[in-house]
Amino acid sequence: MRFISPKTNGYVLYAVTGTNSVSFAIDFEEANVKGLLGFAVERHDKTEGERYFMYGFKVFKETMPQPAPNNMVSTYNQPVQSFVWDDFTGKPDHNYDYYFYPLKGTPQNIDRSQPPIVVSVATEPLFSTSDVHDVFFNRGVASSQAFARRFHNQKPSQVHDAAEKAAMLKWLGRDLETAMAQFIAQAKKGDTLLACMYEFHYQPIVDLFKQAIDRGVQVRIIIDAKNNKAAFPRAENLQAIKKAGIPTANVLLREANPSDIQHNKFIVFLQGKAQEPAAVWTGSTNVSEGGIFGQTNVGHWVRDSKTAAFFVKYWQLLSADPGGKARQARPQKIAANDEFKQNVIALQHDIEAATVQKIPAGITPIFSPRTSDVMLQSYASLLNSATDCAAITLAFGINDAFRKVLKGNTPQSHITFMLLEKKDTAGTKSEVKLTAKNNVYEAWGSYIADPLYRWTREVNTKILQLNQHVMYIHSKFMLVDPLGAEPLIVTGSANFSEASIVGNDENMIIIKGNRRAADIYFTEFNRLFNHYYFRSVYEELHSKKTAKPSSDTSLFLAPNDSWLAKYKPGKLRYKRV
Repeated sequence: MRFISPKTNGYVLYAVTGTNSVSFAIDFEEANVKGLLGFAVERHDKTEGERYFMYGFKVFKETMPQPAPNNMVSTYNQPVQSFVWDDFTGKPDHNYDYYFYPLKGTPQNIDRSQPPIVVSVATEPLFSTSDVHDVFFNRGVASSQAFARRFHNQKPSQVHDAAEKAAMLKWLGRDLETAMAQFIAQAKKGDTLLACMYEFHYQPIVDLFKQAIDRGVQVRIIIDAKNNKAAFPRAENLQAIKKAGIPTANVLLREANPSDIQHNKFIVFLQGKAQEPAAVWTGSTNVSEGGIFGQTNVGHWVRDSKTAAFFVKYWQLLSADPGGKARQARPQKIAANDEFKQNVIALQHDIEAATVQKIPAGITPIFSPRTSDVMLQSYASLLNSATDCAAITLAFGINDAFRKVLKGNTPQSHITFMLLEKKDTAGTKSEVKLTAKNNVYEAWGSYIADPLYRWTREVNTKILQLNQHVMYIHSKFMLVDPLGAEPLIVTGSANFSEASIVGNDENMIIIKGNRRAADIYFTEFNRLFNHYYFRSVYEELHSKKTAKPSSDTSLFLAPNDSWLAKYKPGKLRYKRV
């Protein structure tokens, strides 16, 4: 949801709420900011009757020259020096009043005479009773000061106290596991669940499917069981299914096209004997420990019969294990694959790049594999069609289709944020390096391996033995003008790559015009981008022998209004406001 404060001494405070995160921007153009030290931020939780000043990490060196590791301080004395700020500690379906107090004076003698800018907000409920969409993000930041402070960088496998381990996993997964479990639990005797899974070996969720079978739900599960070199995830999937006691009659093995992967992660819920399609669970989350608790992931619950019906048809197509088989001759494989792809396209035809502006309001499902990369070009065109802002998460780098459409952009074009698994190297002459010159800003997965001044050493999900390949950014979604009147979201299992369009079994949904979903995705993207942007900058500086990070700029607040220089027109922070 979106909120605006009354104008106070020239300031106007804007807020966007998701379920757990609230993003703020302060319009300061008409305010007197001379001598501004920052803002003390107070939150009044009207739902629980709690009121206190929010906490931060940065301090005035003049009043706290030796802050301790794991340092947390009140913004009452150590203010926020920013016109864009986020609260990542909110709770779903809560009412809050936020007070932003402009502070002036000096660190030792703060002037608190200015009135606060006040905005009243309501966070989105976790489960909606009136909207089509519910969206659930895990924490996705095991590499964080918060994890180090709360759980001392312990590996979940090494935590033997059941309550402590449960608290750790709850913190890492937030409500993602609960929501997935609730989607399965809604199916009663006589209902049907059709699942299509890549990784299917997180035992508590696999066991829930067996429990559904036991209570009379018709359950059919397609799993990736391809005999590739690594035998992954076939062996793990079959082992978990066997352990749960799921009958083989309920499981369909996806084995054709062994060089490509069955990368879907969706469940369709059909109601009653008539098997009426009612809802879909989709997104980027594998049924694995690393998928739910490690790398960034999203689960998306869609209560829409038309969308569910599309997914049923796709599931039925996959249930026959279409495509080339291992023992077939090459011409037979090519013919089988072509027939399979033609049948996929028949479910939903390509959207040409030139017509992306005509995508209708509502939900448009897109399935793979397809006969060409037309949809990849269209996704790139969508990203570049933004008027003000676009954002995308990329687990496997920036495809050249995106580089081509963004390369001609200037600092005056819409701003694009890219959250990557790894730093973009753009190493070849044919690759275009996207920078602030194109109004593109990148952050990538990273962590504080070497303590920065008095910050605490962090870990990543590989060290925690949660993920081995994609350690940070596994989500696959794109936002186009998320704060506009008609926001657009693309989300699902596909990695915005050629392989995900023409090779793998994948699903995406294009959502146009739904503000609830857009606001949740937007605030969560802010949370993740801000978290990794700082670490990306630190990692970049740390890797250069001639430019080492400064402890002062990393931990200490400016003792005067010199921080305002970061908000000059043309700079990233100004653009974000």
